[in-house]
Amino acid sequence: MTAIEFKKALRAGKPVYGTLIVSTSPKWMDVISQLDLDFVFIDTEHIAIDRHQLSWMCHAYAGKGLVPVVRIPSPDAYQACMALDGGAKGIIVPYVETVDEVIKLSGAIKNRPIKGKKLADHLDGKTSLESELLDYIKKHNEDHIFIVNIESQPAIDNLDEIVRIPGVDAVLIGPHDLSCNLGIPEQYNHPKFKAAVEDIFTRARKAGIGAGMHVFYSDSLKHELEWAEKGANLILHSGDISRFAEIMREDIIMLKHGSTYKKDISSETVNI
Repeated sequence: MTAIEFKKALRAGKPVYGTLIVSTSPKWMDVISQLDLDFVFIDTEHIAIDRHQLSWMCHAYAGKGLVPVVRIPSPDAYQACMALDGGAKGIIVPYVETVDEVIKLSGAIKNRPIKGKKLADHLDGKTSLESELLDYIKKHNEDHIFIVNIESQPAIDNLDEIVRIPGVDAVLIGPHDLSCNLGIPEQYNHPKFKAAVEDIFTRARKAGIGAGMHVFYSDSLKHELEWAEKGANLILHSGDISRFAEIMREDIIMLKHGSTYKKDISSETVNI
């Protein structure tokens, strides 16, 4: 899938599938490319991946036909541009809460290489860009994807305006941060959490942009199927490090307790 195809699918409500990649091993490229995914999620907010590693990962995965989507460390326009310069095609911006933040980031991601006062005046509607420049910018940024992390009540409160800002292609819920901000940490079955998630998905899809959540906790498949029915089409499932931990934990329990423990391991009541 190309970045342009990815962006069109998000806005059309078609599902796209990806996973978190933490490992910087070159061997991972061949393995991931066999999984029938559309994109890879590379997180530089919580994972220690430097600029050089990030750049070659983006180029390598793009070469395998997977869209490299990078979450930058903070809502900073220059960090977004750095990731794009390194080869990212999609930018996820963490913990966005205000319309002003989204406008500035959209300007950076969708109007490169314009910066400074010229960009600010254009975004504020004070001046119009030259027609030749507008054509250049449109072509230069046509394969850039802008995804906003929705992780707090203030973001939900401003969501109707956020999802209608030109350049925003999708919203992505950060379940851990959102649950904590709502005062119900890691209670993903709580009615308050479920209501917030459904509300975000509904408003995003109504605005004609993609919507999803990075699901990596217990019962993830069950919840992902439920969210897909509620409108989620940005399907970001688990990750290399979390799946390794889950499977390895099962194996070690099995080795320590023997075959008699097999039934308990497969039980839904066992927390792995």
